[in-house]
Amino acid sequence: MPFPAFPTGTVPRAASALLLTLAVATAAPAAARAEAAVLDQVFDAHEFTLDNGLQVVVIPDHRAPVVTQMVWYKVGAADEPPGKSGIAHLFEHLMFKGTEEIPPGEFSKIVARNGGSDNAFTAADYTAYFQNIAADRLDLVMRMEADRMANTRLDEQTVLTERDVVMEERLSRVANEPSALLGERVDLALWTVHPYRNPVIGWEHELATLSRDDAIAFYRQWYAPNNAVLIVAGDATVEQVRQLAQQHYGSIPRGPDFNRERVRDLPPPADSRVVMQHPRVSQASWSRQYVAPSYALGEPGEAYALQVLSEILGSGSTSRLYQELVVKGRVAVAAGSFYRATAVDFGTFGFYGTPAADRTPEDVEAAIDAEVERLLTDGVTAEEVELAKQRLKAGLVYARDSSQSAARTIGAALATGSTLDDVQAWPRRIAEVTPEQVMQVARKVLRGSQSATGVLLPQAPAAAAGGTVPPATAAGDRAG
Repeated sequence: MPFPAFPTGTVPRAASALLLTLAVATAAPAAARAEAAVLDQVFDAHEFTLDNGLQVVVIPDHRAPVVTQMVWYKVGAADEPPGKSGIAHLFEHLMFKGTEEIPPGEFSKIVARNGGSDNAFTAADYTAYFQNIAADRLDLVMRMEADRMANTRLDEQTVLTERDVVMEERLSRVANEPSALLGERVDLALWTVHPYRNPVIGWEHELATLSRDDAIAFYRQWYAPNNAVLIVAGDATVEQVRQLAQQHYGSIPRGPDFNRERVRDLPPPADSRVVMQHPRVSQASWSRQYVAPSYALGEPGEAYALQVLSEILGSGSTSRLYQELVVKGRVAVAAGSFYRATAVDFGTFGFYGTPAADRTPEDVEAAIDAEVERLLTDGVTAEEVELAKQRLKAGLVYARDSSQSAARTIGAALATGSTLDDVQAWPRRIAEVTPEQVMQVARKVLRGSQSATGVLLPQAPAAAAGGTVPPATAAGDRAG
């Protein structure tokens, strides 16, 4: 997939017709230049930096009197100190617990009373906070967001109470969700020593030890304007945002210089396999992930070629996997591929499938392996590559329809080391992908030996009849 908010599935034929193919562009240079100019400015984004290091991006869109404000911090679960997994996500919760100006729990209520909505999310590489609100309330949410950037209060009882909330969240979203439990085990098998191995929500035994001192240290280390990106998308002008950003964020002191020191080593290549049985599972599933190049790590052009490869192999109902496994072979009721390119370190390329009623995960695995081998042996056609590029670029046009989608796309890119120019150049770089590049990176990733396969199965009847169901956190799972 492209930068995160870009849809990669099939689009209406009429939308695809709006975009020229590379072949047509080659035959008509003037038309190609015009298309490139339009697509390069699809977000019409502008950027500047305050004296304290805060990077600001403005994406004007005056079709409706609303704005999205997002603040992205360049810190996520992969940046946590050893033994402190979950602190990034816990601190996301703590940012809503008040300042001297805003009482605990009032931040979201104030936004709601002004007709808006807000939320936040934490990932491996970043943490982001956002509000969607009427354009004439931009001054209000900027003042509130800047206030908690600098003045979040962290008393002992608040930290411990919110830590209990996060532990309960882990219980409901992970410990009682077989697919999430399997996902954790697969990540451990794939990443081993790299910090991507740790779940964003944290390991239970480490969560239980997090303290107020940990939260304060994390806040002081990472939450500063020179480690943040402010994005305003919607009914606002560059000069308006510049004035408000300077007024509200400009006086916040610059923090220390930031260095995301991480273990980037990977263990010797190995193909790992994790099989889990669980009494809550009614439908078996299969998946496989490979360590892959990303925008940040890889040879020039590899990430874009992998996006085209994923579009051909497993994106939508016209993809090879869907057609061969679901439509023709009826081996699976769902099958596809995925690719994560936006990362500080490595990306991931993978496959998934849900077996049909009379089939098994092994049948799905064999069918996907056969399709991958056919691709590696026979290659991709020029027509497949051109159609995939058209669909990807058409999805980018649709992404512009939402100010929040544009803000998320650009924010995730900037928070992981890409530049605004990289985002704006994405259509050109996709257009430059050739069949030869697709096959070169396909062989590099899919014939490598850095993968992890996950199989999720219903609990075996004999085990279920034993009278005692093991705890959900480890129910009947086995690694193979």
